[in-house]
Amino acid sequence: MKLVFATHNPNKLKEIQQLVPSYIELVSLDMIGCMTDIPETATTLEGNARIKADFITNTYQLPCFADDTGLIVDSLNGEPGVYSARYAGAENDSNANMDKLLANLSDKQNRNAYFNTVIALNLNGKTHIFDGSIHGEIIETKKGDNGFGYDPIFQPKGYKKTFAQLPLSIKNKISHRALAFKKLITYLNSTHDK
Repeated sequence: MKLVFATHNPNKLKEIQQLVPSYIELVSLDMIGCMTDIPETATTLEGNARIKADFITNTYQLPCFADDTGLIVDSLNGEPGVYSARYAGAENDSNANMDKLLANLSDKQNRNAYFNTVIALNLNGKTHIFDGSIHGEIIETKKGDNGFGYDPIFQPKGYKKTFAQLPLSIKNKISHRALAFKKLITYLNSTHDK
């Protein structure tokens, strides 16, 4: 089964390909020739995931899933949240986003935060929603070279390392995205077995 993952991000594709069962051929937007920058205009993560999945399903008539992820910081009233990728501007510049977040947290004692991923899957004429979260804190300086996005400043609860310092094998077990994708894959397996 060919399944489109509505992303242009090769890091996200690589992360998820390791989780997908062998009967699924996972393809990215680039691989189906979609160069459209799908606008994420919703005010919720679920809304943005639905917009992206619906655009691909309606345009290409292919089963598709899309995700949207937000970093929610307690002491910043939930910022950056739905605007996580473009927190410091439309360029989706991870370093600029992290620098802005660290600056906004410079006078805050509470550095608790969590990542939330919501996935919308369009399959057989229906939309299914899956989500996953992981709690942790924002550390004061960037550490580590792995991962992407806010990974160098997010330290998951129970760990002494940031997502960017942890090996992908561990991140793929505990991350918000991994938890949401496990629910997606469990669902895909349950429909495949019938």
